[in-house]
Amino acid sequence: MADASAPIPTRPPLSGSRRLVVKLGSALLAPAGRLDPAAVARLAADIADVARTREVCIVSSGAVASGFRLLGLDRPPKTIVGKQAAAAVGQSLLMRAWAEAFAPLNRNVAQVLLTADDLDHRTRLLNARRTLAELLAHSILPIINENDSVAFDEIKLGDNDRLSALVAAAIGADLLVILSSVRGLFEAGDPARVIPLVRDPAAAALHVRPGTSDVGTGGMTTKLQAAAIAGDAGIPTVIAGGNDDRVLARLLAGESTGTYIQPAPRRRAARKGWIGHSTRVRGSLVVDAGARAAIESRGASLLPSGILAVEGDFISGAAVDIRTDDAPPFARGIAAYAADELRRLRGKRSDQIEPTLGYAYSDEAIHRDDLVILRPAPAREAAPKRQ
Repeated sequence: MADASAPIPTRPPLSGSRRLVVKLGSALLAPAGRLDPAAVARLAADIADVARTREVCIVSSGAVASGFRLLGLDRPPKTIVGKQAAAAVGQSLLMRAWAEAFAPLNRNVAQVLLTADDLDHRTRLLNARRTLAELLAHSILPIINENDSVAFDEIKLGDNDRLSALVAAAIGADLLVILSSVRGLFEAGDPARVIPLVRDPAAAALHVRPGTSDVGTGGMTTKLQAAAIAGDAGIPTVIAGGNDDRVLARLLAGESTGTYIQPAPRRRAARKGWIGHSTRVRGSLVVDAGARAAIESRGASLLPSGILAVEGDFISGAAVDIRTDDAPPFARGIAAYAADELRRLRGKRSDQIEPTLGYAYSDEAIHRDDLVILRPAPAREAAPKRQ
């Protein structure tokens, strides 16, 4: 079988992209844990040039990397409270640097801080989308970061690569550009060979080698995962070297730099994309082979009769993974009933719901409109990542 990540001769032009999300890594903005105003100014000039004819949202890492030395530390903290404190110090420095860099270019900026909670709740996600759209309508550059000063494991998104993809999907971007300290995805990990075009992010993960920068939290694997999220929404991704002069303008002018990652051939509806990527999983349903076949082949709802076991403690309306025994999840959905209710209903027919519970909200455990098949994604590495 041919390698699904093998480059093909051409990639689509990007000049028609009118709404962009540009993600900038900590290693670009704060190398060695010190905010670099010259790097911020150089990137701001590139973005401002592009933003003359396009709408641009910036997802900027760098708060923790900018702030930890002011806490008297010589390396980024490992504890959650240490990261929160470093982010609280560094975020103001980061925003001041962006405001000062864009001021001579006659561009105003706005700070937008998000947590996983904001994306997990559909209403709050829609509110964030409306805010970003209003800023763009007034030619304001939104500068988005995870709210690390209050985020903890339970509400943390994990990395800004993923955040950038979720933002791109939320605002209906035409293109996601991830700029980092590397020039793209390297073939077999060889820096001399950048793969120009990738058709399948999951297959492309075979080219990733372990390691991470000293100041970043992500790596090439998280970038490929972000590309898969954006691709589900029909949005292509380019991973390119942010240290290259005017890289963004050159990309949009047609230069084939970095790695272009094709979107999925079929775009998911916005709600399905939200279920698949933005929601936080609260539990799992183990189903039989018949239920899995009905969901995967016919797009059927999940009925109580197909449930073998219920894992976790969740309420009605929570996102849950669906899997067969001893297998990874193949689907995700919004549960119509709480975990305790589903434990009482498992294996039963739909007409037995009301006699069992004394009430019935729905004939389905998860309605097909609230259920999404999970596409293969790049696997997380056991070791830290470098690219």
